[in-house]
Amino acid sequence: MFLKHVTLTLTAAVAVVALGAVAAGQVVKKEVPGITNFSRVDATFACGGATTPAAVQALKAEGFTSIVNLRAADEPGANVEAEQDAARAAGIRYFHLPFKGAADAAVVDQFLDVVRDPKNQPVFIHCASANRVGAFWVIKRVRLDGWPVEKALTEAEAIGLKNPTLRQFALDYLNREKKSGK
Repeated sequence: MFLKHVTLTLTAAVAVVALGAVAAGQVVKKEVPGITNFSRVDATFACGGATTPAAVQALKAEGFTSIVNLRAADEPGANVEAEQDAARAAGIRYFHLPFKGAADAAVVDQFLDVVRDPKNQPVFIHCASANRVGAFWVIKRVRLDGWPVEKALTEAEAIGLKNPTLRQFALDYLNREKKSGK
């Protein structure tokens, strides 16, 4: 009985620490079957890499009301149509915003519109590895949340931003927006 009480107390303490970390703006990694590199960012956002259609039910159970998929349909391993069908069956809004590189800057504008809309929150955002998600996340944090660039980059790197080209894309996007007065 004592051991059971200690185990329950420790489990509760771990949950409180994890929720506190999320509330404090720290990225919390979690194993979610069917999702590569899942990261809970805060109460309204989580990010990840490759996501199988079977993982959509787990996202629903986690309370997500929307999924944003940044993968192109022709990427190896991407199954956009099946993921969209799984989201529809689970009652989750699905936004397919394929991003292939700097020429797709307009996709970022669409992304910002989706994530700023409260009816789409909580939102799960994914690509193949979380690199693209990280680049978009930097932009979201700076443009919508008013974060300094360095703080946003640190968080994005914890999410999965490793690619220097995508990092530079995010910085260039922010500089372009700054120059245009947006």
